[in-house]
Amino acid sequence: MTLFSSHHRYDIYNKLENVSLDLLVIGGGITGAGISLDAITRGLKTGLVEMQDFAAGTSSRSTKLVHGGLRYLQQFEVKMVAEVGKERAIVYENGPHVTTPEWMLLPFHKGSTLGPLTSNIGLRVYDFLAGVKKEERRLMFKPDEVLKREPLLKSKDLRGGGYYVEYKTDDARLTIEVLKKAVEHGVHAMNYAKVVEFIYDVSNKACGVIVEDQISGNTHKIYAKKIINAGGPWVDEVREIDGSKHGKSLHLTKGVHLVFSKDIFPLQQAIYFDAPDGRMIFAIPRDNITYVGTTDTTYEGDIAHPLITEKDRDYLLDAIQYMFPSLKITAEDVHSSWAGLRPLIAEEGATSPSEISRKDEIFISDSGLISMAGGKLTGYRKMAEQAVDTIINQLKDEEGILYSRSETKHLPISGGDVGGSEGFEKYKKRKIEEGVRLGLNRDIAAQVVQRYGSNIDTFFEIYHHKYAEAKNEKIDPIVFAEVNYSIDYELAYKPVDFFVQRTGALFFDRDWVETHCQDVINYLTKTFKWSVEQQYRYTAELKQLLEESVTPVK
Repeated sequence: MTLFSSHHRYDIYNKLENVSLDLLVIGGGITGAGISLDAITRGLKTGLVEMQDFAAGTSSRSTKLVHGGLRYLQQFEVKMVAEVGKERAIVYENGPHVTTPEWMLLPFHKGSTLGPLTSNIGLRVYDFLAGVKKEERRLMFKPDEVLKREPLLKSKDLRGGGYYVEYKTDDARLTIEVLKKAVEHGVHAMNYAKVVEFIYDVSNKACGVIVEDQISGNTHKIYAKKIINAGGPWVDEVREIDGSKHGKSLHLTKGVHLVFSKDIFPLQQAIYFDAPDGRMIFAIPRDNITYVGTTDTTYEGDIAHPLITEKDRDYLLDAIQYMFPSLKITAEDVHSSWAGLRPLIAEEGATSPSEISRKDEIFISDSGLISMAGGKLTGYRKMAEQAVDTIINQLKDEEGILYSRSETKHLPISGGDVGGSEGFEKYKKRKIEEGVRLGLNRDIAAQVVQRYGSNIDTFFEIYHHKYAEAKNEKIDPIVFAEVNYSIDYELAYKPVDFFVQRTGALFFDRDWVETHCQDVINYLTKTFKWSVEQQYRYTAELKQLLEESVTPVK
């Protein structure tokens, strides 16, 4: 029996209800996943519940960069740049299959926010603070070299460019790989498990939760010595259930990204550029697409379902037109899009952006509920360390129990057992050849090796053993293997779990989703014995996301 299979959801609930937990984590985004891995590797018996799918909120809707926060230098956030910059390399080495270095070109034009001198100094300081390795330190280019590297850039008033390394990632898969490693070590984790009520002991301390299974409707009581709220944009909603939402609260802002096919936007080189209003925007090539983002506007709508407005879309289209004037891109050219929420922290009564923090903070309520708010994808491991330090210090004071320091700095995440970034290159070549021998097209072999890293042998095994069944089910054998891997090893249950969080295809390859969605839905219906109503509801959920990704609201 695999530890993280949707065929064994009952068994996972059974463990959550009957194991004596030291820690229950509420929230299965990158913060919750990181906390659960840090806690279990220090010896805390840990459980995790997530009301949607893992990474379904902010952790699948970021700019998909593990980046060092260059813009924070402008705000003199030196400590943040130093810490986050160093974390990039750690995240990369522990999971080189989901994170890859990406050279970023920072063009500066007359009147830019950053000019040649400030950029040169800023990037040099950045290299120093972030401990950037020699071969990835910044270079400075004259205008001719900038245009040679990216001919689409606006040439008028171009003064040069900076060239430095960021790290591209698949945010949802990073989250899921961290969580899978936690489960490997003994964490009991469940998606579609919504906390609806807290349980308190005689001294009014939170000692458990009542969870409602969003699939079956059943409720489960889960007890733990400590409970941490890592709900991302939902942190305040969880605090409200506990009756402890006062003082600082979340200020949600929305970030939107647009996706274009390479034919429409043939970007050669990742660019970090000024929008006309001075906001910095990323344009990033990825496989057969280019994506551009992000916006930053206050958000007050449905947290589970942030939508893109025409205003959001037009803002990014104007920014593209400003920096890439030869493209003449229009709204009809948008291939897909996504909107995500940033859970920033505001002081009570704060109104101006300067009073809103982008750092992470820990709040502890009178009931003992610990809430972790704010933070960034890049800093997830350090945030987790800080949160678990808080918990083990409490346990030391209350029970005299001593736990070890964090052990995640050099711990490969699931799929990351490939000998670090250097080892991965050799590993990848070897495994691609194995895939070709199994009958895979070379490009597909490269894609699945990159996606699954050191878990590729399990994928190959499924592909090989279920090839005949795939043909019988009239499903593409690669898709069939991916669906079965997601079900058996990543707790995928619904179509959206597979097409959004497990593959990212809804954002980056809509045609692939549309080609395979009905086959996948039919197979999931048969596998999980869905009712007609369930099949209809889960199909409608996927179709709605497909529609919204190309149709902004007014």
